[in-house]
Amino acid sequence: MHKSRLARNVAIATGVVVLAFFLLLVTAKPRGERGISTPLLGNPAPAVSSPLVGGGTFDLARRKGSWVVLNFFNSTCVPCRAEHPQLVAFYKAQSSQENGAELVTVVNDDSDDAVKAFFQKNGGDWPKVKDPDGAIAVAFGVAKVPESWVIDPSGFVRLRIAGEVTNDFLSAKLAELRRELAGS
Repeated sequence: MHKSRLARNVAIATGVVVLAFFLLLVTAKPRGERGISTPLLGNPAPAVSSPLVGGGTFDLARRKGSWVVLNFFNSTCVPCRAEHPQLVAFYKAQSSQENGAELVTVVNDDSDDAVKAFFQKNGGDWPKVKDPDGAIAVAFGVAKVPESWVIDPSGFVRLRIAGEVTNDFLSAKLAELRRELAGS
């Protein structure tokens, strides 16, 4: 009788823990909807000079004077695929603004053919930077794709977003950062 009561109590306790975990998952804010800390915040962005998918070279230092959003991406990454329509909307909105932010994809561990096929099918006419040895991702401390970084016109890191982003969130954060920079 004592063992069956113990088994019942363990089963109830396990059920309560599973229910609490489920409620936490249901009510948790998506990971991408918040900036996360990094020692790079407020410091110059790491040097980025690398070939582009399709030819040419990208050099972040030559983008000084512009806001730049670096989005680390892989064509097989499910969250990357899910956020892509939001990035397309962000790119279109920024392209229509005077001094809009530049969007740049940093390709993480993927082939040129897969990246070209993905963008051809899903849109997105912005630069795709190759990171064949992962040096760019390491320099920024990218934990997992997708991850986005906002670089200000002076070349300083202003925001790191881990996980999926939305057009609204990214646009609002960029507007907030522009106001902060204009006020200082």
